Amino acid sequence: MENFTMVAKTFFGFEEILEKELQILGATQIQKGVRSVSFSGDKGFMYKANLCLRTALKILKPIHSFRVRNEKDYYQKLYQYDWEQLLSPTQTFAVEVTLATDLFHHSQYMTLRAKDAIVDKLRATTGKRPNVDTLHPDLQLFIHIQSDNQVIVSLDTSGASLHHRGYRTQTNIAPINEVLAAGILLLSGWKGQSDFLDPMCGSGTFLIEAAMIACNIPASLHRKEFAFEKWADYDVDLFETIFDSSLAKAKEFDYHLYGYDKAPSAVTKAKENIKNARLTEYITVSQQDFFKTKKEKETSLFMAFNPPYGERLEINPHLFYSQIGDTLKQHYPNTEAWFITSNLEALKHVGLRPSHKIKLFNGKLESRLVNYSIYEGSKKAKRLSEKFFG
Repeated sequence: MENFTMVAKTFFGFEEILEKELQILGATQIQKGVRSVSFSGDKGFMYKANLCLRTALKILKPIHSFRVRNEKDYYQKLYQYDWEQLLSPTQTFAVEVTLATDLFHHSQYMTLRAKDAIVDKLRATTGKRPNVDTLHPDLQLFIHIQSDNQVIVSLDTSGASLHHRGYRTQTNIAPINEVLAAGILLLSGWKGQSDFLDPMCGSGTFLIEAAMIACNIPASLHRKEFAFEKWADYDVDLFETIFDSSLAKAKEFDYHLYGYDKAPSAVTKAKENIKNARLTEYITVSQQDFFKTKKEKETSLFMAFNPPYGERLEINPHLFYSQIGDTLKQHYPNTEAWFITSNLEALKHVGLRPSHKIKLFNGKLESRLVNYSIYEGSKKAKRLSEKFFG
């Protein structure tokens, strides 16, 4: 099969770990961008990238590029493309345009002109016109007009964002995005090397993503559909071969994952999602107030969570974050604790010195991923922890 260029879109700060994921998966010609990584592979690798990448939001396949001078030029060059090879008049399509140029100012209008060009071309060549379907199109196109007025036209191979894993049917008030959770875990160095605790687990996303990483389960194992399945050249036998070989690399996890949450409704939702992901043998969730708990084992513990920022839940952020620090310091020795927050003022009240502080975005909120290494108190324990966690 012939290789072609693809672009994996991701969140700010995840470019390097996405690059590593692609290297491990076997991509070639990998090149980091901003919130993206380009790479090369064949059709089978396109299937595998969609199925296995944990930190990719979408996999795009560029199909056409040209430099544009004005709106008329834009329309004509899109019209000239051989759209009938990709789209029949009985199929639906959708277009999304992003602008990084000063030449045009309204992405919605440029989207409309692109739709016009495609419809007009197919009507001229076939006598019929395809319909636009923005919700479930047979073909999703992305057009990016760069600052140098270069136009890149790409096919969306994924469909809905790849954070839609397929296991989460229940959510709480402020659920963390699955790709964001997986990226945080990979940034933190989680590989399944100890017991794991999410003390504020909400709907269970960190727990499920952590279990899938530890067991090497493909990220989109439970996803129902990818965009490429609607394409004329979709090879179902090849996809099933990729699926089976990726699943065959799954392994057992030697430790256990635990989740706490104060809200009974959150515990119920988390258990339902964990059941959907078929991970109940690895994960235990219980209704508990983290601030009233103590570490149950003397062995090393890995902790990752998404505490409330004070944006949606009514809490006293300064007191709440002070309680996080006190609980970690007093009751969780020999623990690597990681959490993300956008409340940078409240973060100052944790009262512990972070070992790492990484800038990320949770949606539009500029946030920090922080790490607190809690030791037993001796230098020997610290050295052991550093050796253990790396």
